[in-house]
Amino acid sequence: MKIRILSFIVMTSLLLSACAEKKSETVIVVKNSLDVARTFEMVELTAKDLKVKDLMSVGIKDLKTGTLQITQLVDLDADGKMDQLIFQPLVSANSEAKYQVVTLSQKEIVTHDLVCFSRFVPERTDDYTWENDKVSFRVYGPTAQKMVEDNVPGGTLSSGVDVWLKRVEYPVINKWYQEFVDGTGTYHEDTGEGLDNFHVGVSRGVGGIAVKSNDTYCYSKNFSKWKTITTGPLRTSFYLKYENWDANGTMVEESKIITLDKGNNFTQFTTSIKGVSEISAGLTLHEKDGKVSQGKGWLNYFQPHADSEISTSIIASSLYFDSVETYDSDKKDLSNAYAHLNVVNGKVVYYAGFAWKKSGQFKDNIAWEAYLDLVSLKINNPLMVEIK
Repeated sequence: MKIRILSFIVMTSLLLSACAEKKSETVIVVKNSLDVARTFEMVELTAKDLKVKDLMSVGIKDLKTGTLQITQLVDLDADGKMDQLIFQPLVSANSEAKYQVVTLSQKEIVTHDLVCFSRFVPERTDDYTWENDKVSFRVYGPTAQKMVEDNVPGGTLSSGVDVWLKRVEYPVINKWYQEFVDGTGTYHEDTGEGLDNFHVGVSRGVGGIAVKSNDTYCYSKNFSKWKTITTGPLRTSFYLKYENWDANGTMVEESKIITLDKGNNFTQFTTSIKGVSEISAGLTLHEKDGKVSQGKGWLNYFQPHADSEISTSIIASSLYFDSVETYDSDKKDLSNAYAHLNVVNGKVVYYAGFAWKKSGQFKDNIAWEAYLDLVSLKINNPLMVEIK
């Protein structure tokens, strides 16, 4: 989830203060106004914010412990120059944490383990798949769509979001696809790491969007273009573009940047949309044998799943979250629970995620819903960052 940053110029920009000393130290102060500790939330900084020429040798040191933080550099526009330095602070309840900006020598620059990963997967038609240490997701591309339209077996026509159920913290995408390709295994069976047994079909899966028009829900087809932005120890993000689609006579233009950070069960969808003032992010109801619930800024569907249980959810800030609806249909995969979300200045930001009981991450749905309350609270009360 993104961090709000202060400014005198714009509400979410950085507040810069000059130091009287000639050789001043740049200190980042991260403030938490909530009664809970904050972890696994991202601070995003630019070279301009830190008053450095480039970010390649910049390190972030915890002033209290003296330890260097895990950081990741992000090239947002693929021009070969790093645009952001990101890190995840640890801030106790109702307190602040201070970090010093330091220059690293070549020996001090450490490569950290890959945790947040995503890629285009041509060997399985043309999926795009992403994961972190908690969860994994998948969406479908234009080749899979064309196969269905041309009556070629093996295709998938859906803009729903599939999920892979993980039981391990290390990356599995490459391993599972390689086993699929060389015939040494199948990700549809759980051998201790998890599996893919979550049916999507034409449903919204976990977080796919729709537009409600004349009491029916209209969907796009598969994504048509993609671009990986970053992978690393803290974050993976990528861009998807969809061909313009028809919502009962209204043409919808859609693209999105999808982000997944370390330690999070939720992936962030920043959707750019034209043609409508509201979209609906959905959760498939499968056999309709589960329970839909809602809280402040969140929608949840808890259901039995094979020999286990799963909870799937949508969360959005009060700026976007409007209302919820359970849509029941006799047609296969068309029954979904929807969170209706406002389009603000051509964008909608929401989070979709899940908890699988066998992963051991949450004891039960009660614990998961408590987590939803906490995530919603944090989204609506971002950490404040000041640079001195």
